[in-house]
Amino acid sequence: MNFINKIEKKIHESVSPLIKVSLENKCVLLEGELPSWDAIVTAGTLAVDKKHSLGVINNIKLTGFEDVIRKPAVEDSSLDGTTPDILIIGGGVVGCCIARELSKYSYNTILVEKGYDVALAASSHNDGDVHVGIDLHNGTQKHHYNGRGNALYDDLCKELEVSLQRTGHTIVFYKNWEAKIIYPLLKLQSKLLGIKGVRFSPPEEFKTLETGAPSWSKGAAFMPSGAEVSPYKLTVALAENAAANGVKISLNTIVSGMTTENGAITAVQTNRGTIRPKLVINAAGVFADKIADMAGDRTFTIHARKGTSLILDKKCQAYAVTSMTKSPFSKYDGEEKRVEDAKKHTKGGGIIHTVDNNVLIGPSATETPYREDTTTSKEELDEIYNKLKKISEKMTYGDVITYFSGVRAPTYEEDFVVRKGLFCKNIIETAGIQSPGLTAAPAIAQDAAAWSIEILGNAKKNEAYNPNRKHTPHLADLSVAERDEYIKKNPDYGEIVCRCEEISKGEILDALNSPLPVYTVDAIKRRVRPGMGRCQGGFCSPLIVKMLAEKAGTPLEGIVKAETESTILYGATKIGEEVGNGK
Repeated sequence: MNFINKIEKKIHESVSPLIKVSLENKCVLLEGELPSWDAIVTAGTLAVDKKHSLGVINNIKLTGFEDVIRKPAVEDSSLDGTTPDILIIGGGVVGCCIARELSKYSYNTILVEKGYDVALAASSHNDGDVHVGIDLHNGTQKHHYNGRGNALYDDLCKELEVSLQRTGHTIVFYKNWEAKIIYPLLKLQSKLLGIKGVRFSPPEEFKTLETGAPSWSKGAAFMPSGAEVSPYKLTVALAENAAANGVKISLNTIVSGMTTENGAITAVQTNRGTIRPKLVINAAGVFADKIADMAGDRTFTIHARKGTSLILDKKCQAYAVTSMTKSPFSKYDGEEKRVEDAKKHTKGGGIIHTVDNNVLIGPSATETPYREDTTTSKEELDEIYNKLKKISEKMTYGDVITYFSGVRAPTYEEDFVVRKGLFCKNIIETAGIQSPGLTAAPAIAQDAAAWSIEILGNAKKNEAYNPNRKHTPHLADLSVAERDEYIKKNPDYGEIVCRCEEISKGEILDALNSPLPVYTVDAIKRRVRPGMGRCQGGFCSPLIVKMLAEKAGTPLEGIVKAETESTILYGATKIGEEVGNGK
């Protein structure tokens, strides 16, 4: 019995005999229709055979389901007829890292993003962990790129003036046997994976190291190479630096189709016209398999996995110093069964001290057929809170100021797909980018750039390339004397717009004068944080709307929260003085 027959037998016995299993382009192809999404995901998982196939193409349909893809409202011809050397599809952290890396060369590069800004999907809806990689496996692309990427972060964040905190990651032990048995195994794993500095922190030392250490801790494995970064601020910084170095970034631009001839892409259709690139780089996140399919290069399937996280007030910042999680092998007293996070392909969630001095708890992991499902539910919030309350014992529900969901983009193989095209000559795939994708992004970008040079040639250096991005520091982090110096140079820094986060008018104007200005309330929120404090924008939002309208030269009604449909103001509700005077 060959491997396809074995897979078919497993799927027919465990899921449904109605599923057709075949081999196409060295990939396991699944076809049919099922009424359950969980059953479809199970079928895809059972079809994985890394030894004999390139990947799983799961085309099983969900009965009665039709996913709604968010599309930009704009339609124009601003990109019609353009002939860039390189077209990058996707403005997440990977796409923007690649754009910056390619800006070192004189290629004509365009990055298109279907959202109104960069960093709208997974690159803003994650916990900001720069991972150690202790849970990865030798021989996987995740391990390969995570180690390389982690090592690049210090210089990268220094050049971009993005905050990086190497406070380390900890795995907390609940039982004495974990400290005696699990820690030596973790230490051996770290040696095999090339992770340096992993050590055991005894209970008393750990409670000094970690102010939020739970009372039951029997010590922890401390991993100093773990770090935290703001994922959306990093992505914005990458995009701004790429734009400053010559990359064209086109927002509100969605790819709708491709034309291929003789195994190569000759045209890419968008809502802003047809682009004719020499090379396409696929960094489309949860839609990466759709883009690969358009190019005739699909060897994988993205099955969306939603994760929900909670954010605590800044007054709770002492609840965590490191990024803390419990051993995945342990169970708490009173639990009816072991929490088997590995089976759910999640690290189990943790307590994370963010670079902005909030504490984040989560995320969860739920398979979903909706690729852009960022909804939240009380059940999800309760699940996360109750689970992680056992680690963060001081936490109360009153500490929660907001919450969010993000969607990961895993393949059934649970690994990255970073490669040159196999069936298309002029595409580079960077797909299946879930955790630790943020950590891996700088290393993925290096390889994508190297392959671009290999495919296109003529790699002349951009003599004007500047790796440094000057960003005004957050004034709330400065001393009184330092703030005074800024205010003397520019009085706008002395006018506070957001009281919770202490954001000045000058900082907001800096964001609007950047190489990538975006005139929406949420875009400013991601760049300099007004609206992210306790009142969640209740005080500052009207002021920000007014500033945006003045800067953009549009009426107040023209400023939106995010997408073009997210209207804030529809018109005046009262007759103003000028109208009343007949002016």
